[in-house]
Amino acid sequence: MLGSPCLLGLLALTFSLVLKAQPLAPQGFEEEEETVWPPLPAVPCDYDRCRHLQVPCRELQKAGPASCLCPGLSSPAQPPDPPRLGEVRIVAEEGRAVVHWCAPSSPVHDYWLLLWEGKEPPQKGPPLNATVRRAELTGLKPGGAYVVCVVAANEAGESLVPEEGGEDPEGAGLSAFGPCGRLTVPPRPLTLVYAAVGVGTALAVLSCSALVWHFCLRDRWGCPRRHRAAGVL
Repeated sequence: MLGSPCLLGLLALTFSLVLKAQPLAPQGFEEEEETVWPPLPAVPCDYDRCRHLQVPCRELQKAGPASCLCPGLSSPAQPPDPPRLGEVRIVAEEGRAVVHWCAPSSPVHDYWLLLWEGKEPPQKGPPLNATVRRAELTGLKPGGAYVVCVVAANEAGESLVPEEGGEDPEGAGLSAFGPCGRLTVPPRPLTLVYAAVGVGTALAVLSCSALVWHFCLRDRWGCPRRHRAAGVL
């Protein structure tokens, strides 16, 4: 029986090691499993191609709490597609017009406007940054006819401008969804008033001249019919 104390001590040591290696969970508590939530569905970014001072979509993705989807763009190694000309609001009294447009599905660094008047070479406006969707034209003549085009540019080049922009000042054949459009400035209201007064004055002078001839000069100088009548008698 000398080996019995040694065997009991060995069993006690083994049991203590097993308890340390596998700690028992506290009574009354169960181990909770980690819940894995599915990823949130991606939504389109709040991006409008026609909105003035529109923040670039890449910046909207970084600013939002969750990633959003940007509209597809062409390669930055290619020139941008032509923008789409929108509303053109004319202020005839001040000789100016406000031009709106929509961005193309391409990377854009700058915009500018081209303005044709008749057969003259186009006038190029100042460069505008990629967030701009609205610009103003000044110095327009009352009653003038123009063609305005919006040009987009990036490092690869510029968007195409239809030939109608420079060769067709009347704007015939320009696409309704293209970068160019016809611009006709109506006459100023005061100009119409002056024209009406001038026409009325001219008619009044002609009427007075006809009356003077009928009642005064005709009797003084005579009339060919009266001379003929007197010769017959």
